[in-house]
Amino acid sequence: MAGESSFDIVSKVDRQEVDNALNMAAKEVRNRFDFKNTDASIRWSGEAIEMEANGEERVKAVLDVFQTMLVRRKIDLKSLDAGDARLSGKVWKITATTKEGISRENAAKITKLIRDSGLKGVRTQVQGEELRVYGKKRDDLQAVQKLVRDAEYDFAVQYDNYR
Repeated sequence: MAGESSFDIVSKVDRQEVDNALNMAAKEVRNRFDFKNTDASIRWSGEAIEMEANGEERVKAVLDVFQTMLVRRKIDLKSLDAGDARLSGKVWKITATTKEGISRENAAKITKLIRDSGLKGVRTQVQGEELRVYGKKRDDLQAVQKLVRDAEYDFAVQYDNYR
């Protein structure tokens, strides 16, 4: 084995899977008995997801249905940023967005975690909203993946481009 191996730590959301989860949630909201006569709905509004119903508890239930569908589609709930329920005229609304990318501060946290772990020959490099991890031994890289997976962050983490 001549060179170094590497992988990227990313925070991405598959837009198609989110769309599938939204469509499944919309279908369930239309068909469930407890949502009858509540004017409950969920839909895309540009890049955001708009949920509405005629009561605060009903709109929170729509959010719960949507979160359930996201989990079924294997999307981490840390990548969903849902606002608080707010009254808009006679309708309660919740606006949610998806979070993507690793900020500089979060990349620094991950880099510090890797550096403090004591793994020799492993180095990191921030590349935009991704963090690339290099190492001579693949076992060290797998140890880094386990270390990052076990750490609790407030953003979703995936691994990409394992070479």
